[in-house]
Amino acid sequence: MNLNALDLNLVRVLDALLREKSVTRAGEQIGLSQPAVSAALNRLRHTLNDQLFVRRGNDMVPTPRAESLAGTVRAALREIERPFQPAKDFDPARLERTFTFMGADFFSMLLMPPFAARIAAVAPSVSFRFLDSAIGDVSKLLQEDQIDVALERPLEVAEWVSSVPLFGSPFAVIAAKGNAELNRAGIAEGEQVPLDLFCELPHALRSIDGSMSGFTDDALGKMGRTRRVTLALPHFQAVALAVASGPYLAAVPMQFAAVAAKSLPLGIYRAPISIPSPAVRMYWHARHDDEAPHRWIREQILVEVEALGFRNLEDEVGGVDSVIRPPGRWQRAGAARAAPRHSP
Repeated sequence: MNLNALDLNLVRVLDALLREKSVTRAGEQIGLSQPAVSAALNRLRHTLNDQLFVRRGNDMVPTPRAESLAGTVRAALREIERPFQPAKDFDPARLERTFTFMGADFFSMLLMPPFAARIAAVAPSVSFRFLDSAIGDVSKLLQEDQIDVALERPLEVAEWVSSVPLFGSPFAVIAAKGNAELNRAGIAEGEQVPLDLFCELPHALRSIDGSMSGFTDDALGKMGRTRRVTLALPHFQAVALAVASGPYLAAVPMQFAAVAAKSLPLGIYRAPISIPSPAVRMYWHARHDDEAPHRWIREQILVEVEALGFRNLEDEVGGVDSVIRPPGRWQRAGAARAAPRHSP
C-alpha cells in the first residue's frame, strides 16, 4: 500500500469507528462531522482495498480485515500520543486505574491479597485483575494492552518488551505425609529420594498446555532415565492437593512447597538430581517504561517481592534445607511464588 495516502487523521477515524461502530458517534468522539468521517472511511476503503465496515441496522459492523487491525491501530495511537501528553505530578492517592497482571496461580493466591491490601492503603482507587498464564502469548498481550505486567519464567519475547529479574526459583519434591512407598524405603522428610524410587513412583505435574514433561524430565533424560508422570494439572495448587491425598510425588517451586506444607499434609524432600532453577522475571511493554503510574506499580511489586525475601533464595537461605528447617525470614512472609509455565 502507499503510505503517503494514509495520514494520522485516517488512523484516528478507523480507531473511532472500531470503537463506536457508528459514523455519527465516531465523529462525535474525535470532533469531526458525519460527512468528514464518511469521506475518511471511503479513503480508508480505497487505501486498504477492503470495505472495512458494512451497515447492519444502525450499526457499522467491521469486516475481518478491520477487526484484525483493531489492536495494532489502538496501540499505535497510544504510542504516538504518549510523548505529547503533558507531564503531571504523580500522586498514587489520586490514581484511578485498573492494572492487569498475569502469572501462575500461586501469585494470584499468595502475592495479590497482601499486595492489593497494601496498595489500597495508599491508592484506594486502584483496582487489580489477575489472569492465568494459560490465556496466551505474553508479547501479544502486552502489545494489545490486555495486560500491564507478566510475572513469568524466562521467556523469548519481542525486543520491545522490558523486563527485570524478580527471584530465583529452585525446586523441592513434595509427597503426602505418610507416603507408603517413602516410609517403606525409610526416607524421612528432608532427605533425598533415591533416584530409582524417584523414577518408579507416579508424579503429578503442573502443565498449562497438557504436556506430560518438564524440567525434571529434561534433567533425567541427560542421565538416560525417565519418570512416570501420570497426572498433569493446570495449577500448582491443584498439584499440591492431588499430592496431599494421593500416591504422587511432585517437583514444585521451593517457595510454594514451604507454604503449601503449612496448610496441607505434605512432606518436603530433596530431589535426587539437579533440576534447573528458572529465574522469575517481571515483563512489561517498553512504552510504559517512563509512565509514572506504571513505573510506580512495578516498583511496588519489587518492594513486595523484596519484603517476602524471595530474591537469591539459594544463596541467602541455603536451598532446600531452609524449607524443611524452622521458618526463616522468607518463610515468615507467608507467601510462595515462582513462575515457570510448567512444573519440573
